[in-house]
Amino acid sequence: MKIGIIFIHMEKPSNLLLKVSRRLFSNLDEQEKFIEALINPQPFSPSILWCQEKSETLPLAVETPTSWQPQFIDRLSLGEKPGQHPLHQQGYFYCLDFSSVFAATTLLAIPQSVRLVFDMCAAPGGKSIFAWKALQPDLLISNEVIGKRLGMLISNLKRCQINPSAVVNRDSSIFAQMFPGFGNLVIVDAPCTGQSLLAKGEKAPGCFHPTAINKSANRQKRIIANSAKIVSSQGYLAYMTCTYSPEENEQVCEWFLERFPQFQAIEISNLAKYQSHLTTMPCYRMFPQDKLGAGAFTVLFKNTNEDDRQEVNFNTISSLYIYQNLKK
Repeated sequence: MKIGIIFIHMEKPSNLLLKVSRRLFSNLDEQEKFIEALINPQPFSPSILWCQEKSETLPLAVETPTSWQPQFIDRLSLGEKPGQHPLHQQGYFYCLDFSSVFAATTLLAIPQSVRLVFDMCAAPGGKSIFAWKALQPDLLISNEVIGKRLGMLISNLKRCQINPSAVVNRDSSIFAQMFPGFGNLVIVDAPCTGQSLLAKGEKAPGCFHPTAINKSANRQKRIIANSAKIVSSQGYLAYMTCTYSPEENEQVCEWFLERFPQFQAIEISNLAKYQSHLTTMPCYRMFPQDKLGAGAFTVLFKNTNEDDRQEVNFNTISSLYIYQNLKK
């Protein structure tokens, strides 16, 4: 069988990886390409998000932009090390994986001004900084529930001079109780099994095991349900992961829409070629065999309710801040 030929040249995939590849792709060639990308990972071009005005003379070699790539993002040539450049230390740009750029690009479809952005799972800060740059909200609140990740989040927001911004350290249920209907945009870059780490050559033990996938999916459902309660009428909820399993992606979204029918998934026209073939819902996937990044899933929901919006009381929220930079 054809799929067996390629295994001569690479480590034999686990049965769990094989099962996931067959669920994701009916085509044998696509199964092979996907598996090879995880077992024999290749480097991806790094990318940077310009927090300050982009230099007229670019200090790093860049690749030709994709059709959907934001203007404030540069995808760099292989071998470039932007984290070592002096402009990085000075906060001119933030380094991030191009898969993260893909996932966050749905935010560019938000047509209205945004007063308040909640990033519910914010560390190390890439999606928060992307939202700040793309939407220029009146206030960005970056939440991180894991205490040991707060340091890197605060450090990145400080270095990149992201303001007005604040960092909090609370479970999503707290926000659902205290601030129902307050957020014009809530970002859920959901904790997941991290299967795309394999495409970066990193380890993710047990990431394909059904127990780990189901545990992760249940946690994601709890977070997205709490987050939905924070979204204002006519506001947005962005859901994204860096994993491949349908249980953590399309199936979470289907579960969500059944329980929160006031939301609808928004079509992102410039990502149409990345439409997930596992559902008719407008949601989008990047796979490692696309050779742009390790992989991501992304969808943008809109709260279609027409009710009067809650007036945001920034003073009430400020009682939770553990870091703030409110100068603008």
